[in-house]
Amino acid sequence: MNQSSSNITLGASQRDSFSKAVTKNVIVVALGVTVIYLNASLIHIFHKQQIFNTNPRYILFIHMVINDTVQLTLTILLFLLSYTLYHINVCLCSFIILLALFTTENTPLNLSCMALECYVAVCHPLHHARICTVRRTYVFIGLIWATSTLSVLPDLFVALATEPVTFFSTDVFCQRVTVFRSPHIILKRDAWYLLLLVVIWLTLLYTYFRILFTARAASGDAKKARNTILLHGFQLLLCMLTYVDPYLKTLLNYWFPNSLADSLFACYIIINILPRFISPMVYGLRDKTFRMYLKKHLLCRLTLVTVIPKPL
Repeated sequence: MNQSSSNITLGASQRDSFSKAVTKNVIVVALGVTVIYLNASLIHIFHKQQIFNTNPRYILFIHMVINDTVQLTLTILLFLLSYTLYHINVCLCSFIILLALFTTENTPLNLSCMALECYVAVCHPLHHARICTVRRTYVFIGLIWATSTLSVLPDLFVALATEPVTFFSTDVFCQRVTVFRSPHIILKRDAWYLLLLVVIWLTLLYTYFRILFTARAASGDAKKARNTILLHGFQLLLCMLTYVDPYLKTLLNYWFPNSLADSLFACYIIINILPRFISPMVYGLRDKTFRMYLKKHLLCRLTLVTVIPKPL
């Protein structure tokens, strides 16, 4: 989410030319539209097929898909604003940033819940139906949002308490550090991200190794679950790059002082778009049931587009 600020934080001599700026924006929008369309297809299939509505695994997955769709839409909006309007009102910027923070922090928490569900399904299959119910799944989703709320809302309260009233009527370049500027917010953010990183990675490592030991004894489902946890880990690693964004920018500025705009653009693609592209891959394409319905949906849409009506 902070990556969208890369263009405007550069010196005037290092900003992109018009043609390069257009190219970058076209790439971002094209990739974003592709992922959002695929996610929209998965959401449509989920709501149309009863088999998915009663399965905790798919409920957690579709929650992450919806969450990532909102997050991706917001980051693309911020990216486009960095090349067009440059400055917007603080109140509007705060709303966009807060919603982007909510959805960004939800993703790793959702991944850890999916890993736990996978662990119960493989390592305790006889108790899976009793432990992983639909009701408890929605409770966990509520806890995900409650945890993000406890992390994000204090930033707003601190800003309201420390910033002058006139600040909220000014226009700023829309990024987190220009709206939530208090050093207390930065300290809280770093401490929270460290705690989140440790807890989630311990959860993933524990579930992976337990599934790994179970997979040795062999079912194909256990081995597939092990590979799924690995994909979760890779996706989580990409998502966690958001948390080291300020330090990454500093390193890039030091290593590539003459091509910082291109370096930050590559980081934006890797940090904001690539993790959201992996999500539909994990279940949308790897899962047999979802893949079957997705093929039917896409083929149906393709048929509607290509059919030429006969003249009367």
